[in-house]
Amino acid sequence: MEEIWKDRWNERYSSEQFAYGKEPNKYLKNELDKLKSGTILFPAEGEGRNAVYAAKKGWNVFAFDISSEGKRKALQLADSNNVKISYEIGELETMNYETGQFDAIALIYAHFPANIKSQYHRILDTYLRKDGVVIFEAFSKKHLEYVQKDAKVGGPKDIESLFSIEEIQSDFPDYDFEELTEIEIELNEGEFHNGKGSVIRFVGRKK
Repeated sequence: MEEIWKDRWNERYSSEQFAYGKEPNKYLKNELDKLKSGTILFPAEGEGRNAVYAAKKGWNVFAFDISSEGKRKALQLADSNNVKISYEIGELETMNYETGQFDAIALIYAHFPANIKSQYHRILDTYLRKDGVVIFEAFSKKHLEYVQKDAKVGGPKDIESLFSIEEIQSDFPDYDFEELTEIEIELNEGEFHNGKGSVIRFVGRKK
């Protein structure tokens, strides 16, 4: 992955303020609260707000990101909440996760570069056990209209990095979708997710 990506996220996370706040994503919280705790992976976890919430709920939490500043903030947040998370720096292909290691994978605004996002989804699928759950929320291709009107809502500004329902169905073919929808939501997450946006949400259970 290009250094420009690492530099971008390190810069965003370098402030003492949490870029997307300290509270968990609402959709992640709602869906995680329905599940029995187990082992969970948070790809592209940034400053750790979702991972820390899962740890507080009794999950065994693993996370990774390309940003060392993100890890610094995540461990700081975990420490202030008296929980532990296993957080690594690097790209997915450098991680040493095992086949079927996880009971759940949470992809919350995990907008990987367009040329690798489907490949990453397929790699992540191998790390999820049979009957494991994916929880996903990220910006849809319609979101481009929203961010052009109001940059404060955040999200990628190129359509290739955004998601469609058809892409999700293609990337996760062996799943029963308990939910798969594209909806408009109002975001209020820290400094960089504020306003109306269009997202894909899904909960899928691996067959």
